[in-house]
Amino acid sequence: MKVLQLTYRVPFPPTDGGAMGIYAITKGLKANGVDVDLLAINTPKHAQPAGAMADLANQIDVFVDTKISPIKLLINVLFKSMPYNIERFYDDKVSAQLASLLTANQYDYIHVDGAFVAAYIATIRKHSNCPIIVRAHNIEYIIWDRLALNERNPLKKWFYNHLAKRLKAFETAYYNKADGIAAITIEDKNRLLQMGLTKPIEVIPAGVILDKYLETNYYIEKPNTIFSISALDWAPNIEGLKWFFDNVWEKLHQRNPLVEFHIAGKSTPDWLLNLHMKNVKVHGFVSDAIEFKKSHQIMLVPLLSGGGMRVKIIEGMAAKKCIISSSVGAEGIPSTHQKNIIIANTPDEWIVAIEQAINNEQLRESIGQAAFEFVGNHFENKAITKKYIDFYLAIK
Repeated sequence: MKVLQLTYRVPFPPTDGGAMGIYAITKGLKANGVDVDLLAINTPKHAQPAGAMADLANQIDVFVDTKISPIKLLINVLFKSMPYNIERFYDDKVSAQLASLLTANQYDYIHVDGAFVAAYIATIRKHSNCPIIVRAHNIEYIIWDRLALNERNPLKKWFYNHLAKRLKAFETAYYNKADGIAAITIEDKNRLLQMGLTKPIEVIPAGVILDKYLETNYYIEKPNTIFSISALDWAPNIEGLKWFFDNVWEKLHQRNPLVEFHIAGKSTPDWLLNLHMKNVKVHGFVSDAIEFKKSHQIMLVPLLSGGGMRVKIIEGMAAKKCIISSSVGAEGIPSTHQKNIIIANTPDEWIVAIEQAINNEQLRESIGQAAFEFVGNHFENKAITKKYIDFYLAIK
């Protein structure tokens, strides 16, 4: 089987949820004997050298300047129908490279990684009759719809609602141009159906590459530590951290003065780097995410917005971490409260959950071990990717 995988970034290194989700697909396809051409938009934000994915695929990348321009944003809002989030990733150079690949190669399937490259489906249709499968890593409009719900600034609230409405229309129209959609959760499948999608939809969760967690490196957990690791240029992650600081941290720290909060993530904003709060350590980007996770005790995911599936949760489970998450953070993961995860939503629930986990080593270890077994049974990457291949084969 020969597959063309079209992505909105070069998914390397796989150090954040977006890169991990795409990288796992490419690696899983190769592990299942699929020959992959990877056409990736190379952006300033995630710039990578040619051949970064050469061990897994034939990488072809095209540079596109996706930096946000206030002037282009205003023009888009006033005069254009394509959402600005999508327009930033659309470039004639990518269309030309895509047309060239489709003319020169005979592909069995074309795998489109999400809404940011869905506009190129029109180019694919001009040059190929090959079946197109869209991987919906998120339902993008849901993210902005939820951000609008929690936003207090009237102007931002209007813009988020405006963007959510346009994204919903775009995703509905372009996903219906594909031959099949791989939703990441059952919740997202139901949303797609409610949006009016008429093409076959298969639920295929994110996969975890377990090999890297099975190595013999031994890390000693620092006691009385909670931690967060995430992409800090993604609005829902920042929103969740600010909520935690505003509603949980001060009271938690007063009651538990020894507890330390460690925060890591790429693109850490200046306000967070300059926080200077007692017992809060901001690490910025860490080169070894596994070491960071295993060196601290309890992983926090205080999300209020977002959609799809949080890859960082199943990666944390693979690291045998006791994870405390909001219901939104754990959405789409069929986990069990107090067995392989702890769910907390209100400030008081968060404080009780953290105190319970900090003070009970047996509970932490039990939840961490159950989480690891849960991930192995449900999210092992090669088995997950086999579901993609089965879905491809079912699309004629």
